[in-house]
Amino acid sequence: MSYPDTQLFIDGTWCDAADGRTLAVHNPATGQPIGRVAHAGRADLDAALAATQKGFATWRDLTAAERSKIMRKAAGLMRERAEAIAAVLTQEQGKPLAEAKAETLSAADIIEWFAEEGFRIYGRIVPSRGSLALRQMVLRDPVGPVAAFTPWNFPINQVVRKVSAALAAGCSMIVKAPEETPAAPAALVRAFADAGLPPGVLGLVYGNPAEISSYLIPHPVIRKVTFTGSTPVGKQLAAMAGQHMKRVTMELGGHAPVIVCDDADIALAVKTAGAAKFRNAGQVCISPTRFLVQRSVRQDFVDAFTAHARRLQVGDGLAAGTQMGPLANPRRLAAMAAFTEDAVARGAALLTGGKRIGSSGNFFEPTLLADVPLDAQVFNDEPFGPMAAIRAFDTLDEAIAEANRLPYGLASYAFTRSLKNADLLARRLEVGMLWINMPAMPSAEMPFGGIKDSGYGSEGGPEALEAYLNVRAVAVMNA
Repeated sequence: MSYPDTQLFIDGTWCDAADGRTLAVHNPATGQPIGRVAHAGRADLDAALAATQKGFATWRDLTAAERSKIMRKAAGLMRERAEAIAAVLTQEQGKPLAEAKAETLSAADIIEWFAEEGFRIYGRIVPSRGSLALRQMVLRDPVGPVAAFTPWNFPINQVVRKVSAALAAGCSMIVKAPEETPAAPAALVRAFADAGLPPGVLGLVYGNPAEISSYLIPHPVIRKVTFTGSTPVGKQLAAMAGQHMKRVTMELGGHAPVIVCDDADIALAVKTAGAAKFRNAGQVCISPTRFLVQRSVRQDFVDAFTAHARRLQVGDGLAAGTQMGPLANPRRLAAMAAFTEDAVARGAALLTGGKRIGSSGNFFEPTLLADVPLDAQVFNDEPFGPMAAIRAFDTLDEAIAEANRLPYGLASYAFTRSLKNADLLARRLEVGMLWINMPAMPSAEMPFGGIKDSGYGSEGGPEALEAYLNVRAVAVMNA
């Protein structure tokens, strides 16, 4: 199956880096190089900045209807090309083909929703306290060119949320996409370009993340920064943006707790949380990681969850029947081994998994750890892999306290048949997203983001548009 080399997209044109530099792209299922991606230098960034400034001047003056038409056409192209895009995504990222196709089709839904939501960017008229001749208006207009930084785990989804909100609001954007998975976001950008997006409205670059961020964020052309990635890097970029008074949206790391109460449907909890845990080999910011199970049902849950993990078919994402693909890179293999070794050394029981699979590719066994002590690394640092840590609790207050103990506040899950428990969880869990008795179901129309050290701002719902808009007060006295 062919895999394309990936170029930069600047001022409506696909191009190589000015100095010709490229980086290798590897298939995580084999460890072998499959293509190259252009590596942007300072000259390329300057060209992209000039283009995005010009593109903003064009795009901000189009009507919501004109923007929507182009965005809806891009969504249609994503659907038409879903099979081919999914195959490319699986080759570079590793996730099973069905997950890659779902990510591609979801992108089309997100684009369409924001294309329509752009019609509902309203201002308002405020009655005057004095003269009727005074017309007071609140206006909302686009903040300006945006710099977006996106990760490798969902190379389409994490880009499309940012791009769609920005375009709907009237902003232009430069996307610094991941070098590990460059072709899938390029396919998304190509859909917008082929739909008729004016030159400069959307740019795409790859290269050294620190060099690109340190150049784009302070640059006077850029007025807004949006980042998805780790909390430590997010804090650095937010601090840099703050020095230049740039508005910021941050979707950062999580360590999602799962609370299983004694009145829960255990089969539902295992099926739902198990699917979420091993989706994309656990390389998901909202992946369930800390499983807090009420003591009276602990053994039933552990037995069923262990059986679920052992049944999973791990392999190349392009192979039929694969339920879990490889980890993204060898660094994740080393991290999984370290998490396992630390937990066991501190007294945790290894129920299944804990080892690399084979000697080629980045495959790791679905891993469950039980009776994990609170000082184990896996209960404090996000594993970002196919690993679940289980610990018993006696009272719901105890479970909520543990769920809130860490500085992360991105997502959480709970299982209970009690409305009283559900209400308490909804009020007390310190997270931006909570799903009770169901899988994670992020949608374009719902907020997507965290609190505490998991960031601020939203990448879903009408709230996502707010960060891309200036709010201005205008008063006019009729002479």
